[in-house]
Amino acid sequence: MRISKRIMLAASAAALALFSTQAMADKIVIGTEGAYPPFNNLETDGTLTGFDIDIAKALCEEMKAECTFVTQDWDGMIPALIAKKFDAIIASMSITEERKQQIDFSKKYYNTPPAIVVPKDSDLTEASYEAFDGKSLGAQSSTTHGNYAEAHMKGADIKLYPTAEEYKLDLVNGRIDGAIDDVVVLSEWLKTDEGACCKMLGTLPVDVAINGEGIGVAVRKGETDLADRFSNAIAAIRDNGKYQEINAKYFPFDVYGE
Repeated sequence: MRISKRIMLAASAAALALFSTQAMADKIVIGTEGAYPPFNNLETDGTLTGFDIDIAKALCEEMKAECTFVTQDWDGMIPALIAKKFDAIIASMSITEERKQQIDFSKKYYNTPPAIVVPKDSDLTEASYEAFDGKSLGAQSSTTHGNYAEAHMKGADIKLYPTAEEYKLDLVNGRIDGAIDDVVVLSEWLKTDEGACCKMLGTLPVDVAINGEGIGVAVRKGETDLADRFSNAIAAIRDNGKYQEINAKYFPFDVYGE
């Protein structure tokens, strides 16, 4: 049976379009902050390092996707995703109901509680909601930790900063009485020369309504196929040991959480 040239050309065009779509689907641009060690950090030589970055690379390898990274200030992260500056966010973003009104998420790839650090000579002895009544508490703006402090520590003077580095600087220089952030971020900072000023006061109870269900990969609203690809890849690297290999590079415990 002969096939007309017109049918052959149409079939070729359809195949080319399908190939192009698949090729585009396998090129993923990932947005990250680059200012939240040990999860993501932009080094002086321009390279990105950290747990988020290594996990992102492992997920892309598992998905057989060609991934590139761009950095974005935290406050503009979700608007930049929606504006298609990048295709996914891998930047320690908590999965919260508020954020799910604007964007979609994969399943979690880690989950750790909030904690508070204070200067070593602080008279504070416990991490509680009332401990900071009349005192100043620093947090990064537009984060679950900042929202948590404003919701539960109403007696404190909450000071919000564009980046974690800025609240750390004020804490080192005695301009605030304490700071709230992820327990891992603060624990790692305390090990540095800069963090020698301070001590861990303790962790705080997780408020799922604020802290969310853990940290996930964010994608644009409705792009559930991409979110599912990331979720499946997370499950795969948990099963094949790659996750544990990356985890051990940064932490002495499993940050995946319960």
